[in-house]
Amino acid sequence: MSINRAFFFEVIRESLFPNGLKQSQVDGAEAILDAWESDHAAKDDRWLAYILATAYHESAHTLQAVRETLANTDDQAIKRLETAWNAGKLPWVKTPYWRRDADGKSWYGRGLVQLTHKRNYEALGTRLGVDLVTDPDAALDLDIAVKIIIAGMIEGLFTKRKLKDFFDGDSDDWAGARRIINGLESADRLAGHGRAFYRAISYK
Repeated sequence: MSINRAFFFEVIRESLFPNGLKQSQVDGAEAILDAWESDHAAKDDRWLAYILATAYHESAHTLQAVRETLANTDDQAIKRLETAWNAGKLPWVKTPYWRRDADGKSWYGRGLVQLTHKRNYEALGTRLGVDLVTDPDAALDLDIAVKIIIAGMIEGLFTKRKLKDFFDGDSDDWAGARRIINGLESADRLAGHGRAFYRAISYK
């Protein structure tokens, strides 16, 4: 499917970016659309819509590969997460994954999908042929971040749940699809975002 970009941006500008789109947001959306059209165009359009919704949510609407909490450095991300954890603001987190390991590295969220935990950096790095363990900040490269979110969500590399589990044939579960990433945290909100992006890519 070739996506009508003019229609796409018109729809998301009205529904998801009421204050206007920055060039960086356009660039992020274009990177995802380009990768999809290049390698996945024959797949279910709803998969693309939910990938876009996830990137929109996980990147705090920037559609850029960002550090968790939108921090500028590792230390800043760690401090912000530790503060939130101590204040009880991260009830879905079981272990403080951002604390530095024996090698001094932190496995806080990076990218379009907020990749966390060393095991996930290892798994996605192996899948993509990128050494994300030696250099976890490589997940902040937009091209790599796009590959991470697409492969991870299609193949179930984050939680073993994948897009086909929720969008297949005549069945869809826009809220349940959040389980691909993070249980049901913000599930209804993501469902709304997903439907908005689906409308944006559905121009024929």
